[in-house]
Amino acid sequence: MTNPMLETWNTRFGMAPFDRIEDGHFAPAFDTAMRAARAEVAAIADNRDSPTFANTIAALEAAGRALDKVLSVFFTLAGADSNPARQALQRELSPELAAFTSDLYCNKALFARVADLWARRNELALDPEEERLLMLTHRRFRRAGAALEGEAEQRMRAIMARLAELGTRFTQNLLADETGWYMELEERDLEGLPDFVVDAARSAGTDRMRGGPVITLSRSLIVPFLQFSPRRDLRERAFRAWVARGALGGETDNRAIAAEILELRAERAALLGYDSFADFKLETEMAGTPEAVRQLLMDVWEPALARAEADARALTEMLQADGMNGPLEPWDWRYYAERRRAKEHDLDEADVKPYMQLDRMIEAAFACAHRLFGLSFVPVDMPLYHPDCRAWEVKRNGAHVAVFIADYFARAGKRSGAWCSAMRGQARFPETQAPVVINVCNFAKGDPALLSYDDARTLFHEFGHALHQMLSDVTYDSVSGTSVARDFVELPSQLYEHWLEVPEVLSEFATHAETGAPMPPEMLEKVLAAANFDMGFQTVEYVASALVDLAFHDDEAPADPMVRQREVLDSIGMPHAIVMRHATPHFAHVFSGDGYSAGYYSYMWSEVMDWDAFAAFEEAGDHFDPQVARALEREILSRGGSADAAAL
Repeated sequence: MTNPMLETWNTRFGMAPFDRIEDGHFAPAFDTAMRAARAEVAAIADNRDSPTFANTIAALEAAGRALDKVLSVFFTLAGADSNPARQALQRELSPELAAFTSDLYCNKALFARVADLWARRNELALDPEEERLLMLTHRRFRRAGAALEGEAEQRMRAIMARLAELGTRFTQNLLADETGWYMELEERDLEGLPDFVVDAARSAGTDRMRGGPVITLSRSLIVPFLQFSPRRDLRERAFRAWVARGALGGETDNRAIAAEILELRAERAALLGYDSFADFKLETEMAGTPEAVRQLLMDVWEPALARAEADARALTEMLQADGMNGPLEPWDWRYYAERRRAKEHDLDEADVKPYMQLDRMIEAAFACAHRLFGLSFVPVDMPLYHPDCRAWEVKRNGAHVAVFIADYFARAGKRSGAWCSAMRGQARFPETQAPVVINVCNFAKGDPALLSYDDARTLFHEFGHALHQMLSDVTYDSVSGTSVARDFVELPSQLYEHWLEVPEVLSEFATHAETGAPMPPEMLEKVLAAANFDMGFQTVEYVASALVDLAFHDDEAPADPMVRQREVLDSIGMPHAIVMRHATPHFAHVFSGDGYSAGYYSYMWSEVMDWDAFAAFEEAGDHFDPQVARALEREILSRGGSADAAAL
């Protein structure tokens, strides 16, 4: 029997033949591709010719292509459409992949070739992108422990294998908690909820094969429930389940896993000669040091806290006016904030939401990309990994640019949150390849699907990441698209959010789901005026999470992360009625891998840049100014990581 994962994909755009791929294909394909990758690496390391950029750095770039193909499909499914078979295989693959990575970077002969080229870099007549790739390759080897010997090397291998295993377990535990919990509602429990929340709850009940409506832990459902349900007892029950993810006890509890991850990260940094894991991690970021990160966060914390405390007093008065005794609780905040917004801005989300249709917001994102960058999006009918998915061919001036896939709806088996990934990155070496980019979100289903304003912002955010991938124009995959510093990667995504707030965009695309009428001008004005409503709350929950993340990694590993979390929150005066956006047991940004570890601050670091970048359009007098748009593409979006982020 042929294995489609090992074939050349002679499909349209070279897409994975999802209609032929079965779970049983992955393990044998992985084994075959892994053997090929190891052989390709060994051939580079054992080459008796003197090291050159072509036979070492470029050869490494070309190695492992078959393995990359297998893993891109598998991890797309593992994140967006998981099942028990895929989860079991992910647990098996994680330590094997860690071992392969350790073998690669601890290969002394291979490192010697890289180090030789690095020492002679000024003699090699490399172009700027080649110089950058050589630097990044040498740095990756050094930071992976290539110079370690003996027991230190073996310990580093063991640490990396264990971290891979723990990160997978953390992710799967969180998914199990999110999938396993739901709250069934009686018809009387629906009183006071707007139609879009009721419809979403009924749809979730159908998905869970229950007889009636349910509230799940999907953010797109639980947040509007907390905003609109007048039932304080149900809000409390739902909220407590939401914040308890990963800390429910039993096999899916993540607290001990988080403690071990932090301990291993600290040991990893020490083996490499760093004072802390934060020092190690931030060395390659724009911020550079833990001190710079802490300064930024604390500069924002004080005014945000003052705003949140003033808001809390106003919401407490509303609570007490309803005859409730005791303090404002976390499950009260969204409910009373929504009522306050309706009063102060004469704006009810239940009135706004019918104008925020998912399909129209997709059109809006596409239209902005067309006006800014000349891109067009043509729907494509092709096999994809789930019926919820849809695809478009991205073109410019009639030429193929990319394939864009969107998977927007929440469902069991999909991890929470929203993300962008590339199943295939842009590159011109070893052959030219156009990117295949995926946006994954967790919006509530509906007929039609309606978004909150925050959902629409998320859609634009992830599409900004997608544009970074689509418009990449470099030679080497390793520096294409979003392969940039962590505190730079959010610049294109957060910048693109600004176009959602351009009045002419909403006036064209915010149309009523039933009547088709555009959003009334007075409502549009109110929506934009209220865009920053409750920003004290949002900033406090975010900055608290970032400060806890930094504290975890900028000192000795805490014996009990939950105790350390509480110490940090107490030290900064965390308000009683606000919780961290991501508490430790479900802080997937930090513990499912080390991408955002000591780096959750990145969104705020990038925010400084995205406001500055959007100001360039405002100063030009046109939010779609063609010259500024060309500069944005030329200097940032097309360059990927081919130059230093600060220079870009």
